Amino acid sequence: MLTHVGPGNRPSMVDVGDKAVTTRVARARAVVTFPQDVLGGDGDPLQTKKGPVVDTAIVAGVMAAKQTHHLIPFCHPIPLEDCSIDVDWNEAGELVIDCSVRATHKTGVEMEALTGAAAAALTVYDMCKSLSQGIRIREVRLVAKTGGKSDFNAGE
Repeated sequence: MLTHVGPGNRPSMVDVGDKAVTTRVARARAVVTFPQDVLGGDGDPLQTKKGPVVDTAIVAGVMAAKQTHHLIPFCHPIPLEDCSIDVDWNEAGELVIDCSVRATHKTGVEMEALTGAAAAALTVYDMCKSLSQGIRIREVRLVAKTGGKSDFNAGE
């Protein structure tokens, strides 16, 4: 059942007025892959003419998570208590970006975590695109969430 459809089958924001305030936590992940020729010998193309890629991506991801309600039409504005972006290389030579978000509110923070991870990945792409147009953002997905009606864990 779609929750953002109201009377007359029209788009509608979900009314969270009667929901309980609980601690909501979500973690989302984006994976960025680089062509082999970009990785070179040390596997770290993350210092470009535009500046420090990882540090800039972290700032962009946090800023985006805090502004999710401006980007996604039916998201409620949520005062985030914490937002962190972790960026690291995995064993396959991919850049893994995890965004973790926490708030005590009536609605979940999955969209904030997903938006933060996506914006950080897009920032990496923007800052590295001069190295190759073959850079890919392979996935953006929810990894885990707690609080609210149900919990979710992708088993990672």
